[in-house]
Amino acid sequence: MNRSAAVLILIAMVAGTACASAPQWVEVRSPHFTIVSDANEKQARHILDQLERMRWVFQTLFPKVNVDSAEPIVVLGAKNGKTFQTFEPAPYLAKGQLNLAGYFLRTQDHNYVLLRLDAEQEQHPFATIYHEYTHLQFSSAGEWMPLWLNEGIAEFFQNTQIRDKDVLVGQPDTNNILYLRQQRLIPLATLFKVDASSPYYHEEEKGSVFYAESWALTHYLQVTDREKGTHKLQDYLQLVSHHEDPLAAGEKAFGDLKQLQSALEHYIQLGQYKQFLLNSAAAPIDESSYIALPMTPINADAVRAAVLAKVQREKEARDLIASILKIDPNNVSARQTMGEIEHHAGNLDAARNWYGEAAKLDPKSYLANYYYASISMELGHNDDNSIESNLRAAIQSNPNFAPAYERLATYLGIRHKNMDEALSLIKTAVKLDPGNYYFRLNAANVLAEMGDYKSAIAVAGAAVKLARNPEQVSQAQSQIDQIHQIQQRRAQFEQQQREYAAMQARASAQTVAQVVPVIEAPKHPADANGPKHSIVGVIRGVTCAYPAVLEMRVEVAGKMYSLYNNDFSKIDLTVLGFTPKGSVNPCTEFEGFKARVQYAESSDKTVNGKVFAVELRK
Repeated sequence: MNRSAAVLILIAMVAGTACASAPQWVEVRSPHFTIVSDANEKQARHILDQLERMRWVFQTLFPKVNVDSAEPIVVLGAKNGKTFQTFEPAPYLAKGQLNLAGYFLRTQDHNYVLLRLDAEQEQHPFATIYHEYTHLQFSSAGEWMPLWLNEGIAEFFQNTQIRDKDVLVGQPDTNNILYLRQQRLIPLATLFKVDASSPYYHEEEKGSVFYAESWALTHYLQVTDREKGTHKLQDYLQLVSHHEDPLAAGEKAFGDLKQLQSALEHYIQLGQYKQFLLNSAAAPIDESSYIALPMTPINADAVRAAVLAKVQREKEARDLIASILKIDPNNVSARQTMGEIEHHAGNLDAARNWYGEAAKLDPKSYLANYYYASISMELGHNDDNSIESNLRAAIQSNPNFAPAYERLATYLGIRHKNMDEALSLIKTAVKLDPGNYYFRLNAANVLAEMGDYKSAIAVAGAAVKLARNPEQVSQAQSQIDQIHQIQQRRAQFEQQQREYAAMQARASAQTVAQVVPVIEAPKHPADANGPKHSIVGVIRGVTCAYPAVLEMRVEVAGKMYSLYNNDFSKIDLTVLGFTPKGSVNPCTEFEGFKARVQYAESSDKTVNGKVFAVELRK
């Protein structure tokens, strides 16, 4: 054998070894899920079938509340723990942390399931997945479903077992049973009233009782209804879906709550938990319709990078994307993920550039179009007409993507352009994602801008019910208070304007030469000597009244700051990043600008304070 032949054989052997050691990824798709896995196709199809059958369970039991995502749920199936660690959430990588078998990751634009396929031998390897998937299915009921039932149903379904021809639902959780036997139960009158601001929902010890008891009560009601042929739980759902008070609905549907409490305690101590068996053999699931495709390492890395960016492993995501773009400079997914990373880091200009490049490479990418427009708005580029075209392109590419409707509604509101369409758009966003707290707040903003204060207050009230923590409750309540105040001031000003017009009419009719006094809009207290603050946000709801009273709101991350100045000519006005064509009129030109606003707290507690400096930004 000559030297050249030997070298060629050696190169072939090295290349073969490298190929053999590189992970081989496969992608298997159904209409509702996409599995990306380094295991074999058979395992990927098995996981896909499990998830499709879980979806079928909800379709069968709750046909009216079933929700599919705007995009199929992406499942990363790791064949072992080593692969799983390459995209496992950062908090679980520390020594001594729980070994995850699965993780459900919900984001605005995608839902991800992270699975370790070698964990199936555990008792309930998919418990976390099924728990969060249940919440996803009931997300449209978030406005009216009490927290105890929302969590109780999720706990009830988390131990579901998908078998070859049937599905076992309601298997008891040993930890919940043991815990409840050692703890005092929460009184049902209290349990039914637990909301996002309750300590029972947030404090660790009380939270454990809350979750365990919610599961036990849900399990007891399900079993009792089935055995006795009653429908008390369904009656309760019907009542609360029509916004009946959860406690009053419980008394109507279940009767004496003290008797129900005693029955529940007996049920827990007895420990005879029954389960439900659903025959899935006839489920309309065609496994042969699943599409299997080989996946290049580059595309697999792009999916993994997208997950890394969302699980607090941004440096690794950056490094992985750099290697992807070195090989494939036009990889759209990698550019979108870089946009997300820069956005999260607060580098808005860089994020906008990444998304803009992705949109040029793929004009049909709804995510690239949406985020390019959304970040442009965040930067205050509200005079950029491409924002509207990008958002409309996102809607056309994915008509089920609710955030694009919400952003376009907000944009039209900022420009005071076609407010009827803005209202229609925000209604569509809420319809597509009824459980979205922020959509309700923005819908209230649009209604308030249109002067429909009654509806605005009602919609903001619905946001209170969707709040998931005390901060969100406070934020929504603050918005309701501000709308009330704007409504009252507008009514007072309009009344004074009518009185002034009537006085002018009378003076004209009498043809008496006299000086008619001008009625001024009510002023806020002149003193503003409290602590000073500086905020950066978007100016909204600008109103001016005679002689120079200015009122406005500044939106900062969904929170509204209500500000005033009795003489807007005294506001220190500067601009950054552009040159105005002439003098800036605050009454007509502040609206929709991004700005740094400085204000001082005043003695008027109906507002946040008195604005004394505004820096308009492009």
